Amino acid sequence: MRPIVLILGPTAGGKTSLAISLAQQLPDGGECICADSMQVYRGMNIGTAKPTEQEQASAPHHLLNIADPSQDGFTVDAWLTQAQTTIKEIQNKAKWPIVVGGTNLYIQSLLFGMFDGPKGDPAIRAALESIPNEVLHKRLQALDQESATRIHVNDRRRMVRAIEVFEITGEPLSQLQSQWEKETPDNDAIVIGLTWEVEAINRRINTRVKEMMDQGLLEEVLALQGTLGMQAREALGYKQLLAHISGECTLDEAIEQIKILTRRFAKQQRNWLRRFQMLPNAHFIEIGDLDAQDIVNKALTHITAT
Repeated sequence: MRPIVLILGPTAGGKTSLAISLAQQLPDGGECICADSMQVYRGMNIGTAKPTEQEQASAPHHLLNIADPSQDGFTVDAWLTQAQTTIKEIQNKAKWPIVVGGTNLYIQSLLFGMFDGPKGDPAIRAALESIPNEVLHKRLQALDQESATRIHVNDRRRMVRAIEVFEITGEPLSQLQSQWEKETPDNDAIVIGLTWEVEAINRRINTRVKEMMDQGLLEEVLALQGTLGMQAREALGYKQLLAHISGECTLDEAIEQIKILTRRFAKQQRNWLRRFQMLPNAHFIEIGDLDAQDIVNKALTHITAT
C-alpha cells in the first residue's frame, strides 16, 4: 500500500505544480487531494488559486468544489472524513495519495487526528458575532499570542473558536493543542516541504495577485457576491474586493491589501511549517534557483528512497 505524500509550503510556493508532476512521474501514478479550506467551495476559483481545468485534467484531483459557498460550517472534521475515505480509495488502486497542503490545520488533523476540544457555546459565539475581525484578532493576541500568530485575521471562524475555547476552559487553545501534538504521526506519511527566501516568495505573491486580477478575480467576486456565506466571504481576496464593491475603498487599495495580507499569511504558514520539519520522513527543499524539474527530482528521490 502506497504511503501518503504531503506537499507543504507557503502560498504561491509551487505546491500545485509539484503535486501534479509527482502524480504523473511516481511509479504507478498518483492522485491529488486538495487540503484547502476555501478551494472546497464551488465557484471560488481564481481567488483561491484552485487548480485550473487543464491542471485537473492532467492528474486526478479530489476534494475540490465539494461545498456551497453560501453555506457556513464546513469543518476540519468534514474535510478529514472525506480525505481519509479518498486516501483509502487511492491506495486500494495501488496509487499514491498526494495531499496538497494549503490549510495547515487540515494537515495537522490528518497526521495526528482531531483535537478534542470543548463543545461550542452559542452564547459566547453570539457575543463575538458583531465584533470586527481586527478587534477579534487583537483580543486573541491578548488571550493567546501563539494562536494569534497562527490564525490569520481573515479566518474569523478559527479566531472565534480560539477565543471561545479560552472563555470556556480558561486555558489558551495553543496550550491545549500542545497536548494533542505527538512526536510521531498516526500514519506513515512522507512530507515534502518547499521553502523560499522571504523576499522571493513575497515577489511571487505580488505577481500572483496581479495575475489573479488579470484573470478576472473582480468579475468572479461580482458574480458570487450574493451567494457567499460568512465563512466564504472571509477568504483572502474576496473580502477585500467585496469591500471595494461596497464602496469602502478603491480598487487599488483593495489590491494592495490583498498583497499585504497574503504576504502576512505566508509568514504565518512558515511558522506552522516549522512544526512539520522534525517529522519522520520529512524532507524540505530549499527552492533557491532550482527549476521545476529539479524540485520534482529531489522530491522523487526522497519519496522512492523512503
